[in-house]
Amino acid sequence: MAHDFRLLVKNASQVVLICSSGEKFLTKEGMEKLVIIENGSVVIGRDGLIAAVGPADAIELQFRGASFDKVLDAAGMCIIPGLVDAHTHPVWDGDRVHEFSMKLAGATYMDVHRAGGGIHFTVEHTRRASAERLTSGLMGRLRRMLRAGTTLAECKSGYGLDARAELKMLRVIEDVRRALPMGVSATYCGAHAVPRGKSMAEATRDVVDVQLPLLQKKMSSGEIHVDNIDVFCEEGVFDLDSTRTILQAGKRMGLNINFHGDELHPMNAAQLGAELGALAISHLEEVTDEGIAAMATARTAAVLLPTTAYILRLKSPRARDMLEGGVIVALGSDFNPNAYCCSMPIVMHMACVNMKMTLNEALAAATINAAYTLGLSHTHGSLEPGKQGDLLIISAPRWEHLIYQLGGHGELIQYVIIKGSVVYENSDIMTNHSQI
Repeated sequence: MAHDFRLLVKNASQVVLICSSGEKFLTKEGMEKLVIIENGSVVIGRDGLIAAVGPADAIELQFRGASFDKVLDAAGMCIIPGLVDAHTHPVWDGDRVHEFSMKLAGATYMDVHRAGGGIHFTVEHTRRASAERLTSGLMGRLRRMLRAGTTLAECKSGYGLDARAELKMLRVIEDVRRALPMGVSATYCGAHAVPRGKSMAEATRDVVDVQLPLLQKKMSSGEIHVDNIDVFCEEGVFDLDSTRTILQAGKRMGLNINFHGDELHPMNAAQLGAELGALAISHLEEVTDEGIAAMATARTAAVLLPTTAYILRLKSPRARDMLEGGVIVALGSDFNPNAYCCSMPIVMHMACVNMKMTLNEALAAATINAAYTLGLSHTHGSLEPGKQGDLLIISAPRWEHLIYQLGGHGELIQYVIIKGSVVYENSDIMTNHSQI
């Protein structure tokens, strides 16, 4: 074979494909039976797509005589797909470290919100911040996520709450999407909160009649690209009727419905999402049995966020009930000023300990199923020929170490690879551990 290829990663102790038959998502049974090749290799072509994956000896035979831009020997290490973070709020100015002590003293999320903190505090700072400052902040946060193994992340606006500031945030996301190798799925979240001085009805009209038409104009001109629409459906924020109105308006624009629901109160948001054909609903700490059944039937994914329940001392989402009920379960970091976590390995660990997910389920939820929530599981989330060549090389003989070693991802992730190019190499990992 005389063709040139971008990358060969050979002789890995394990190659975790996740799935191998073109599945767009996995439910409980499939999540438990991940496809793993012992002593395997991966080949990525010049187009950045996976050309082949299989046992090392078979790959060596198939590609004998081929040339590669780069060859990595992964003996004693593992290969897994790049991680997908299905829910982040990474564009903002004005951290809320001062509120952390309030929450530790017992203040609830809505207590802080009503006292003028929470989202409104960050909105004030984000509105005042320059696009350059927001861009710098976003670049730093996404690079941090990248070093922790995230190769595709959903990124929301939502700390603007008016047309000017929301469009500023979405332009920042677009600029960073074009500048970084990391994949970005952009979400318009102008209905993240009701702005001060407005009623819920006024805020709803502003989103539908002012913000969305402006957004559509900017999208049509190619200035920005937006994939999803989000609403914070919650008691005291946007009720079911307002949420429905906003989400339907976004759907008419071609945006995927991917919204916050049933977090602090049982709002029947899960049933609404199923009715509207939502791609995903996030949080769901207060989802009902009826909501679980509706989501399973509609193939609306649940994006579970263990960091939120942990930081706010809420009950954890009912992951086991959702899995047993046939729901597509995904994971996200919920990175934001309230839940400052950039690490999907830590999120997976928390999902296993606090939400009783298995190791296999957590990895599937952070790869193929998270990609499904962004409408990208045909290109991301598993190591299958034809998919984008995004993968991690882990300095451990079994892939489970990435979850097992709480907070240890900084010393486990040897390489982060996107489209067959090494975008991060951990020079701190010793190749000869016996020297330690």
